[in-house]
Amino acid sequence: MQCYYDLFTEERQTAVSLGFFDGVHKGHRSVIELAVDQKHNGLLPVCLTFSESPKSVISGVKAPYLMTLEDKVKALESIGVEHTVFADFRKLMHLGAEEFVTEVLIKKLNAKKLFCGFNYRFGKNAEGNTDVLKKLCEKYGIALSVLPPAEDNGAVVSSTLIKKLIEEGDVRRANRLLCGEFGFSAPIEHGKMLGRKLGTPTINQPLLSGLIVPKFGVYCSRVTLSDGSSYCGVTNVGIKPTVGGTIPLCETWMPKYSGGEIYGQTADTRLLAFIRPEKKFENLDRLKNEIVMNSHAALGIYAQLKK
Repeated sequence: MQCYYDLFTEERQTAVSLGFFDGVHKGHRSVIELAVDQKHNGLLPVCLTFSESPKSVISGVKAPYLMTLEDKVKALESIGVEHTVFADFRKLMHLGAEEFVTEVLIKKLNAKKLFCGFNYRFGKNAEGNTDVLKKLCEKYGIALSVLPPAEDNGAVVSSTLIKKLIEEGDVRRANRLLCGEFGFSAPIEHGKMLGRKLGTPTINQPLLSGLIVPKFGVYCSRVTLSDGSSYCGVTNVGIKPTVGGTIPLCETWMPKYSGGEIYGQTADTRLLAFIRPEKKFENLDRLKNEIVMNSHAALGIYAQLKK
């Protein structure tokens, strides 16, 4: 997949999926997949999105994301998008609704078919909605498909809902709606070596700035190392109150890992299931016993999910 960080002029006729697509969740995928299916009709599947959340730019308040830009690229590529444009919203936010259609979608992207969700907004001050887009598409001879909301247990699937689930620790349901696994890649940093002294050596990773912070607690996780090998992890997200921690981080013990030092490498850690809330223990022996118990739970969950 080719990524562009500014608008370009596309000579081929395109099928364009429109949206910010944070998380590339179940609802987003139904929109994007329809555009990708237009390959069969000779159209180039293009995703028009933004490098920053339009809501955050307009409000001036940075909202946390569900995934990094790198993960969004991988997700879009896995669906079959061939060109993704991460446009600069600040350059487009002053365009009126009709100007956005004529100058961006038609002149730049050569769009012949458009796909968006039911709540898509565009144009200066979000003046354009799907009704406006429909009229403009009819005027300029573009086919438009507006998809209804995807639902799960009676709730509309949205990035907001999934963020709430992650903040509550319900990563199983969040992952199901994401059609993937919530997590991130980050360097492995040196810690205080306390886990090694307890017989449960851990890898320490900083929580990524800009991502939604999960509920503090212990999770079953999947850790993929730089060599591509994956392991069950017992991941604590939080401040480690037993040892007087104050800075939130992600600390993971891989019970089945027996390799060498991996400090400085990058590990991809994905949360699979919540095991228990973070808590402070009376002493390190109690902490060690709890970690071992948590590992039994994590290994059981991990084995079940692999089936």
